[in-house]
Amino acid sequence: MSTAQFQEQDVRQKGLARMAESLAGWTQKWFPDAYIFALAGVVLVAIAALAIGASPKAVVDSFGNGFWDLTAFTLQMAMVVLTGYVVATSPPVARLISRLAQVPGSARTAVSFVAVMSMSVSFINWGLSLIFGGLLARAIARRTDLAVDYRALGAAAFMGLGAVWALGLSSSAAQLQATKSSIPPALLEITGVLDFGTTIFTWQSLLTLVILMLLTTVIAHFSAPTGGAIRTAADMGVDLDDEPEAPAEKSRPGEWLEYSRILPVIAGVLTLGWLVSQLLTLPILTVVSSLNGYLLVFLMLGLVLHGTPRKFLQAVTKAVPATAGILVQFPLYAAMAAILTKATGAGGLSVSEHLAHFFTSVGSNGAFAVVIALYTAFLGMFVPSGGGKWLVEAPYVMQSATDVNMNLGWTVQIYNMAEALPNLINPFFMLPLLAVLKLRARDLVGFTFQQFLFHLPVVLLLAWLLGMTFDFVPPVIP
Repeated sequence: MSTAQFQEQDVRQKGLARMAESLAGWTQKWFPDAYIFALAGVVLVAIAALAIGASPKAVVDSFGNGFWDLTAFTLQMAMVVLTGYVVATSPPVARLISRLAQVPGSARTAVSFVAVMSMSVSFINWGLSLIFGGLLARAIARRTDLAVDYRALGAAAFMGLGAVWALGLSSSAAQLQATKSSIPPALLEITGVLDFGTTIFTWQSLLTLVILMLLTTVIAHFSAPTGGAIRTAADMGVDLDDEPEAPAEKSRPGEWLEYSRILPVIAGVLTLGWLVSQLLTLPILTVVSSLNGYLLVFLMLGLVLHGTPRKFLQAVTKAVPATAGILVQFPLYAAMAAILTKATGAGGLSVSEHLAHFFTSVGSNGAFAVVIALYTAFLGMFVPSGGGKWLVEAPYVMQSATDVNMNLGWTVQIYNMAEALPNLINPFFMLPLLAVLKLRARDLVGFTFQQFLFHLPVVLLLAWLLGMTFDFVPPVIP
C-alpha cells in the first residue's frame, strides 16, 4: 500500500477509532516504559511524604524496609504468567483457543470478542483472564485472513482486569470482608463480617457489572482502528510463535521418566485429591478465590496437559523470560506503598491518611459515594494492589461510611468499582499481559485510557445512584 493510500485510509478513521488512534499515537511517543513509571512513582511519593513533614530518615527507612513487602505477591504474579502460559500452550487448550480465534468475522468484532471473553473469565479469576485474553489475542493475530490492530487486541485482553475484575469472585476486598479469620481485629470491630450476599451478589453490583461490560465492549468495538490505521503484530515486529519445540529423542536410560506420563498422572491425582478435600471442607467461593490454590491447580494442570515432564519443562523454559518485568518492578511498588502509609509527618499522619481525611471530610450522604470512589481511584494510581490497599484504606473509609449511614456492603463495592479504574492507566497489572503479548505499556495505554475517560463518569454515577437504593445496616460482629 502506498503512503498516499495509507494516509487516505487513516483520515477516514472516525469517532472513537480516531480518538483511540490519537491517544495511542501520543502514548507511544510520550508514555515511558513501565519501569520508569514505577521509579517516578517512588520519587513522587517520597517528595509528598517530605512535604507533609516526614523526616528524610522516615522516608528512606520506609523505602528500604518496605521494598520486599510484596515478595510473596511478586512470586504469585510471576507464577500467574508462567502457569497461564504453560496451560494455554498445552495441546488441548491451544486447540480450544485456536477454535475461539476463528469466531470473529471482522477486525472490530475480533477486538470486542476478546474484550467479552476476557471480562467473562475475570469474573471467575482475574489472573486467568490476563493470560487467556493475551493468548486469545495472539491466536487471532496469527490469522492470515484477518488483519486486526494488535494494540487494540491487547487492550481488549486487559479489560477483564481493567474494567470488572473486582466485581467478580476473586475480589480481594470482598473476599477478605467475607472471611472472619482474614479481617484484622480493628477492622472487624468496624465492619463485622460482610458475606458475598451483601457485596458481589447484590442486584446493584450485578447490574453494575453488566453495564460496565456492555460499555467496555462497545468502546472496544468502535475504537478499533480499521483500514490503513491498523498495526498488526507483524508491523510491530512481534513473534507470534507459541508452539513449543518438539522434544529431542531419548538418548540414555536415565531419561526414561522424563518422557513418561506416569509421574504427571500421579501428581495430577494428588492435586485432584487436594482440590476435592478443599471443596468438601471450605466454602466453594473461598476455594475458587484462593490465588495459591489457583496456582497449584494450574501448575499441575499444565504438567498433565503437556503429557510428559520433558514437554512441560520446555514450555516452562519458554515462559520464564516473560516474568522479568514483574520481578524487577513489583518491589518498587511495595516501597511506594510503604512510604505512603508508614512515613508519618506532622501529627503522626502519613500521606495516605492525609488523602483519606481530605476526601472523607468533604463527603456526606450521596456525595460520600463519589468522593470515596475518587479517592480509591486516585490512591490506586500509586498503590496498585486491591487487597493490600483495602487493608490500608478500609479502617477510616468504613468508619466514615458508618458515620454517614452508608451501607457497608455497598461501600465495599464502591471501592471495587473504582479499584479497577487506575488499572486502565497504571501499567502495574498490565505486566503479565504485556509479557504474553510481547508489547510495552505505551502500546496499550492509548486504548485503555480512552476506556478510562468513559468509565470514570459512569462509575461515579452508578456509585451515587445505586447507593440510594440501600439502607444502612449496622455491622454484624460474630
